[in-house]
Amino acid sequence: MTVLVAGSDRVDAGKTTFTVGLLDYIGGVGFKPRAGNDFWFDHDDATAALTDGRLYGKDAKRLASASRGDADPEDLNPVHRLWRPAPGSGKGLLGQSRREFLVDRVGDGFVVNGTVSLPDAVREALPLSSAVVVESLAELNDQTERRYLPHFRALAERIRSEDRAVVESYSDIARPIQGVEFDTVAVVEPRRVRVYDGARYAKACEVADNSVHDGTMEKRVSDVVNLLDPAETMTLEPLSKAERNDPEKIASEYGDAYESLL
Repeated sequence: MTVLVAGSDRVDAGKTTFTVGLLDYIGGVGFKPRAGNDFWFDHDDATAALTDGRLYGKDAKRLASASRGDADPEDLNPVHRLWRPAPGSGKGLLGQSRREFLVDRVGDGFVVNGTVSLPDAVREALPLSSAVVVESLAELNDQTERRYLPHFRALAERIRSEDRAVVESYSDIARPIQGVEFDTVAVVEPRRVRVYDGARYAKACEVADNSVHDGTMEKRVSDVVNLLDPAETMTLEPLSKAERNDPEKIASEYGDAYESLL
């Protein structure tokens, strides 16, 4: 079984908490094809990874800890982007207002935004001597073809090989990876989860409108689910921080939702 967990809110939809509990519930392996965090807003998390000369986020770390087997965050998350706020009216390389991307980890290599100055902590912590530097969206798109897509294809193959896999999307993107068929889909947001048949959700992804996201055209969850009726809608109760940090407790609290999903 392969499950997709997507979120209908760009921030704090509850995807990772829901995914961590589901992994405990089914004894599965979790994957997050793309992830990112902010050097300002997620400074402690970014610094914790940078101290070890690495680049990953707390979501991938939580998935690795909750997954069956022994995996590092990077094993489950091949592409991680580090952002930073960008005060002012400019839109930067990716056309994003008020924030700019600094560096991507792609597998065990790096792609650096050459139009910005990296923070000293980032430049000194990461092995960037052989990193690829991009200074335009066209250059980044070229690197996406050359470097990013092969990692996504390899991850898709690994996901297909697992008997119980859970794939968590990022932001409010409807489908974070191509080449994977999902048996069922959970769309999570504060207070509820909506369950969809995987094949019908995939069809809706094909016909939904494109949206610009991080310099690329992608499908947003809201545009996809507007075309579908959920198979079921379940209520999600709020959890304390201690409960959110305990995969077994999440699995117990959200057990009815997981049964509906499965």
